[in-house]
Amino acid sequence: MAGANGQVVVADQLSRRYGTGAAAVDALVDVSTGFDRDRFTAIMGPSGSGKSTLMHILAGLDRPTTGTVELDGVEITALDDGELTQLRRDKLGFVFQFFNLLPVLTAEENLVLPLSIAGRKPDREWVEQLIRTVGLEERRSHRPAELSGGQQQRVAVARALVSKPAVVFADEPTGNLDSKASEDVLQLLRRAVDEFGQTVVMVTHDPAAAAHADRLITLRDGRIVHDAAPGSADDVIELMKQLD
Repeated sequence: MAGANGQVVVADQLSRRYGTGAAAVDALVDVSTGFDRDRFTAIMGPSGSGKSTLMHILAGLDRPTTGTVELDGVEITALDDGELTQLRRDKLGFVFQFFNLLPVLTAEENLVLPLSIAGRKPDREWVEQLIRTVGLEERRSHRPAELSGGQQQRVAVARALVSKPAVVFADEPTGNLDSKASEDVLQLLRRAVDEFGQTVVMVTHDPAAAAHADRLITLRDGRIVHDAAPGSADDVIELMKQLD
């Protein structure tokens, strides 16, 4: 089940205020938007624009001060912490800037970890397909310390996809990688959308990364100021210049 018009995530009038009184900071101000299934959306904005706050609220990692989020038909703003933890486990995949792999586990063990935690048996065919897709057939028994940064992030992308979540949230997934490794990871996320019907929402500061998406949402001062197809990396650079 999805929200209106096949949208898998719907945010309605989200605001997030940190602190009180004169010291209060409004990280988000009255943000309403939705995310369609099988689409790749990038979120950009200057530092302090609210992009990470928006992603954390959409993913149930933070709560809005006002407003609601519906994720795959469930209003997550009404859930308690235990219910939120279960929802994140069952419906969400995450890719972070710093990989977050467990050093004592092999690449393959890290990949299937979300299923292990949930007590679910891996679909071997799907796991093998993911390992092939991320190009780690020869590295599956290596531990993270034996992998390059790009290889570690490819494991992290596969881990985010293994449970076939409703949405994958990627927070600066290329922020720690060189340009070649970045391109590999972005192509992976693109394939996840195009071939596996995945929904991806990515926060990035990199115009080249945003150009891989179907849609670019831009924030400034906690508000959405632009929402359209990204165009080329040069188009994104021009847009960001106008916002600074």
